Amino acid sequence: MERVLITGITGQDGAYLAKFLLEKGYEVYGTYRRLSTPNFWRLQYLEIFDSVNLIPADLVDTTSIVEAIKISEPDEVYHLAAQSFVGASFEQPVGTGEITGLGVTRVLEAIRQINPNIRFYQASTSELYGRGNLTSLSEDTPFQPSSPYAAAKLYGYWLTRIYREGYKIFACNGILFNHESPLRGLEFVTRKISNAVAKIALGIERELRLGNLDAKRDWGYAPEYVESMWLMLQQKEPDDYVIATNETHSVKEFAEKAFDVVGLDWQENVKVDKRFFRPLDVNFLQGDYSKAKQKLGWRPKVKFDKLVKIMVKEDLDRWEKWQSGERFPWDAPNYPTETKIVTRALRV
Repeated sequence: MERVLITGITGQDGAYLAKFLLEKGYEVYGTYRRLSTPNFWRLQYLEIFDSVNLIPADLVDTTSIVEAIKISEPDEVYHLAAQSFVGASFEQPVGTGEITGLGVTRVLEAIRQINPNIRFYQASTSELYGRGNLTSLSEDTPFQPSSPYAAAKLYGYWLTRIYREGYKIFACNGILFNHESPLRGLEFVTRKISNAVAKIALGIERELRLGNLDAKRDWGYAPEYVESMWLMLQQKEPDDYVIATNETHSVKEFAEKAFDVVGLDWQENVKVDKRFFRPLDVNFLQGDYSKAKQKLGWRPKVKFDKLVKIMVKEDLDRWEKWQSGERFPWDAPNYPTETKIVTRALRV
């Protein structure tokens, strides 16, 4: 039985990847960061919490990373852990560099010293491309990071290539464009929209406040994207791949489609709030997954309209269950703003 280590197994991608690899017959180990409030809800939601082996580790602590690799003895390492929210990287630029950038070096160096035959996947991002692009972006398009998060990810991208070329480690960069799901965190705009639409439809909340409505992204479905990570590590030679849908849609379109799902007019419920604008914003990102299609045999199946519907219906179902008194693994109670709403909902 092959063994795998997933850093950041409690995140959206980590949880879906763990489920995917368990179904492939892997023995799955995952690192998580110790917090005062445990964050295992995604693993519980997917009903795989009891099937994975959890190891506490921190990307700023080299010793804990080494220990995780020694305990798990993996054939493959999927490095997904990071400070992954672009907005927060402007508030915490040093911490983002330390975790999202230097964390990659610590994992790669541990692999080099313990077992250089381990295959390594680095979670890169479409944010590497930054501003000023108006065409589809491929593996050959120059990078121009426009946030501390993107700059840190660029460091991780190049470190992965350096260890691949310098130390012959089987190391791949997955340049994944935005990929969403009902397991997305509430700080991300897609889930913020789907969650708010559900609350507004149920009369729990009255409005949704958003920032830049004109920002356009290439949005795919996370469970499909994690399969591409696995495919990259099954090839004869390591390489870097763009994973995307080759389509782009604006935040405004996402909001419009989301409110359509519940039969409401988005214009009557959405307010633009300048607090949510970033110092630098990327207005257009669209990927070209031609290389992944040709070499990996990968292509997206869930497109924009279906993705929005999946997310809204899932959040609507959650809030309806909560109002009826049902309890289940969920993230909303962990957010201060949501906690107030949860309390109010309980009084209904």
